[in-house]
Amino acid sequence: MSRPDLQKVNVWEDDFPIEKGKESYVTRRQFSNFLVLTSLGMFIGNLWILAQSIFFKARTVFPKKVIGRASEIKTGGVKIFRYPEEKDPCILIRTPKDRFVAYSQKCTHLACPVQYSPTSNKLECPCHDGHFSVETGEVLQGPPPRRLPRVIIERDGDLLVAVALKLGEDDE
Repeated sequence: MSRPDLQKVNVWEDDFPIEKGKESYVTRRQFSNFLVLTSLGMFIGNLWILAQSIFFKARTVFPKKVIGRASEIKTGGVKIFRYPEEKDPCILIRTPKDRFVAYSQKCTHLACPVQYSPTSNKLECPCHDGHFSVETGEVLQGPPPRRLPRVIIERDGDLLVAVALKLGEDDE
C-alpha cells in the first residue's frame, strides 16, 4: 500500500517519463548529419556567390561629367569635384609633368579626405599618416590597405571630362 505522504512531488512525471540524462544526449549519427548538412549548405552558398560574381557582374555605367577647364588649373594646382555622384568627393591634380590625374578623395583606410602636398608631390591622409603616389594612387606609407580609386579623365579641347571610375588594382 502506498502512503499518501510518500506521493511523488510532480504528478506529471508519470505521463511524461523523460530521463534528464538522456534528454540532451546527441548520437554520433545526429551530430554527423548536422555537420554534413551544415557543410553542404555552406558549400552551396559559396557556389551561389561564385556564380553571381562570374555570370552577373555589375555593369556600371558612369556618367560623363565636365569637371572644369584645363586653363583654370595651374601646374601643381588642385580642383575638388564630385564624381560619379554628389556624395563622392574627388581630387584633380595637375602634376609638375603637366599631366592631369584624379582620384577619389576618400582614403581607403577610414575614408578621411586625402589632400595634395605639392612639396612632397604626394596625396596625404592626415588622419593616420597615410601617403599615396600622385602618379598611380598606390599606397606609399601608412595603414591604407589599397590604392585610391582612380577617376578617368578625358580632355575635350580645354574641357576636362570625368568618364569612369576605376576601383580595381588592374587599371594601368
